[in-house]
Amino acid sequence: MTQYFLLIKLLGASIAITLVIKYLAPYAAIPATPQNALVGIFLPTVVMAIVLGWRSRSA
Repeated sequence: MTQYFLLIKLLGASIAITLVIKYLAPYAAIPATPQNALVGIFLPTVVMAIVLGWRSRSA
């Protein structure tokens, strides 16, 4: 039962993120610069590395 709940939560989060990107992202005034492209590419990787590093230290 808990695995189904986890899948439902992930599906809900995915739908919410999709809707935010589809409907709210066009209103964000982010200029198309190389720096913003690099931030968009590397930020998720850096955030995931920090979270996994923090998690491995506390375990």
